[in-house]
Amino acid sequence: MGDPTGQCRRPRGSCSCQTPSRGPGRRSSRCLERSNRVGRSAPRQGAKGRGCRRSPATVTLLDAYGLVALVAEEPAAAEVEELLRAGEAGILAVNLTEAVDVCGRVHRVEPDETRAVLEPLFLSRVLSLRPSGAAEAWLAAQLRIRYYDRRNSPLSLADCFLLAHALREGESIATADPHVAGCARGSSIAVVPLPGSTGARP
Repeated sequence: MGDPTGQCRRPRGSCSCQTPSRGPGRRSSRCLERSNRVGRSAPRQGAKGRGCRRSPATVTLLDAYGLVALVAEEPAAAEVEELLRAGEAGILAVNLTEAVDVCGRVHRVEPDETRAVLEPLFLSRVLSLRPSGAAEAWLAAQLRIRYYDRRNSPLSLADCFLLAHALREGESIATADPHVAGCARGSSIAVVPLPGSTGARP
């Protein structure tokens, strides 16, 4: 998932460190509200006790766009919120990095604001953060060699890590990216198709 124009540089002198913080804007406030609402209502992953006895469920791994949608109020925001409410959602560390990057460069949301929205989801265990190891690294490389094509299948390394985790752990992925969705289906990975910025689903 990348910047389609590659031209997201800020004008000289617009660095946030040169201007005083103005606090969260209206959009950030709405996103914080959404995050807090999800955190209060969603079951915590791994929770025990009365009312928490559930059969093992397949975790749905979000790609970077899932979190971007939540922070930037893209069309998929409501559906991502529903996935989080189900209590079985995760994201890879590399996809979290990508999401923060896109929120900042494309949507002009400062990293601190993005963190304020997303961190409560991790702290409340509504969203699990997945590290990657050697096994996922080898498999991600193999998948990129197999599927990458500059014109028809421009998968990023982060996309391939997402596919690798889903393959190894038998999990589904939620994405609005048609290339990721196509490769996932080609590898027998279940896909939760999210609406992209235009509302189209993969």
